Amino acid sequence: MQRAHGIGRLAFGLRDGATVVRQCYQEAGLRIRMPRVEPGDALEAVVINTAGGLTGGDRFSLDIAASAGTRAVVTTQAAEKVYRSSGGVGTFDTTIRVGEGANLAWLPQEAILFEGSALERRLTIDMAANARVLAVESVVFGRLASGERIDNAYLFDRWRIRRGGRLVYAEGLRLEGDMAGALARRACGAGAVASASLILVAPDAEAQVEAVRRLLDTLDAKGVEAGVSVFDGLLSMRLLAADPFALRTALISILDLMRGGPVPRVWSC
Repeated sequence: MQRAHGIGRLAFGLRDGATVVRQCYQEAGLRIRMPRVEPGDALEAVVINTAGGLTGGDRFSLDIAASAGTRAVVTTQAAEKVYRSSGGVGTFDTTIRVGEGANLAWLPQEAILFEGSALERRLTIDMAANARVLAVESVVFGRLASGERIDNAYLFDRWRIRRGGRLVYAEGLRLEGDMAGALARRACGAGAVASASLILVAPDAEAQVEAVRRLLDTLDAKGVEAGVSVFDGLLSMRLLAADPFALRTALISILDLMRGGPVPRVWSC
């Protein structure tokens, strides 16, 4: 059966003190576009999956390199739809390298799992000790508008972050089979159908935690359960919601606060 694949490589550098694109390679189903941004804003790159989603057997990989002193944000054009698999697992591997004093935000929009889908995502980040990285990944379990329930699907999500050559964050999430049943349990999701993980690794991570906690205190009334912890320059956050739109709205507010400016415009479409 025909399977989609895509490869993207993106490298940022400095020219006269401004961040510019040094390399932009795109193959098959991945495209990368650089929209115009306001003067003084971080350079922005938008990754587009021209296949319109992923299914079993699809293979996509993205490599991002931000050299010393650069400032950029990489996002995706829209939510990633993960369709029913007729065989095999779809994969999306993202590798990010961030140089001395660079500031990179990896802000893809949510992945929407369909009934019968199978997805493996891997995020690997290797950053300098004084760099700044903000990364988020979110998942919606089923198409809420059509009343879809995820009784049989597969998801494996893996994060690895190294700072100054030292592993500082490692996480693996695996859900298989009856996701709706698992998420209904109090200890797992308490009925949530959307979740997000957010990580900030930066020298000033501890300085942001109080403002973040004040914002999180306002989310409970909006149906979003969230928690945050911070240690040694790493801030970790989890969010759960029974309404995907409520989760997305909360993420936008959090990212606005942590970045000191609005999310990429494609998030508002």
